[in-house]
Amino acid sequence: MADPRFTPPESPVAAFFDLDKTIIASSSALAFSKPLLSRGLINRRAALKSAYAQLVFSLSGADASKTERMRAEISALCRGWDVSQVRAIVAETLHDVVDPLVYAEAAELIAEHREQGHDVIVLSATGEEVVAPIAEMLGATHSVATRMQIVDGRYSGEVDFYCYGENKAVAAKRLAAERGYDLSACAAYTDSSTDIPLLEVVGSPHVVNPDRTLRRLAAERGWPVLAFTHPVPLRNRLAGPAIAVGLGVGAVAAGATWYGLAKRRKGKEGKA
Repeated sequence: MADPRFTPPESPVAAFFDLDKTIIASSSALAFSKPLLSRGLINRRAALKSAYAQLVFSLSGADASKTERMRAEISALCRGWDVSQVRAIVAETLHDVVDPLVYAEAAELIAEHREQGHDVIVLSATGEEVVAPIAEMLGATHSVATRMQIVDGRYSGEVDFYCYGENKAVAAKRLAAERGYDLSACAAYTDSSTDIPLLEVVGSPHVVNPDRTLRRLAAERGWPVLAFTHPVPLRNRLAGPAIAVGLGVGAVAAGATWYGLAKRRKGKEGKA
């Protein structure tokens, strides 16, 4: 017979965060384009092609077909890269690249969850070698990201796990099973309508700087809408070493300029 004085421990709680445009004010792929270009892993033609793909992606929305084309292009671009070289490049440039992009609001929210004893999980379609060190700098508990296949120390061009769309919900459910999370007590934060499956599996979904589709759905379902607007250098807010691995692909400076143009255009459309 159970002891009536015994109170079962509460299930652990997690907060799941998207990375790009939720925690950082840009695409992590674009952010690492300059060091990859300067070290010769991508040439200008490939970088500009990738920049154009990012522009189209930003202007026309992140639906499944467009994201799948981006995944295929990234896989092809990475094929043959020496993994140790990529890791060294990202280790050397991580703080300079990422620090200025972190939203102050996101950093504060992550800190609040940690103060409440919650695990913080970063889920991202970006390569795990980039996401893991960013998550560690943020003080996150864990991260799940896209895993590129490695053969003989080089990227094969194949993807073992694409952490996008429905797969983010799959990752959350898998972690809940492994770690005992009660998903109905967990929270999620994202900017993209492609992450709706993730938002639907938690009890406290939140949308951050949402795209049109997600904003409309949030209004219909009464989900909180958060505005993150103040990037701040991460080193000014959080301490912690970064692990020396990384994977980033994207565009050269022109791509970043086009990306900014796309964001401004979307902002104007939202005010119309």
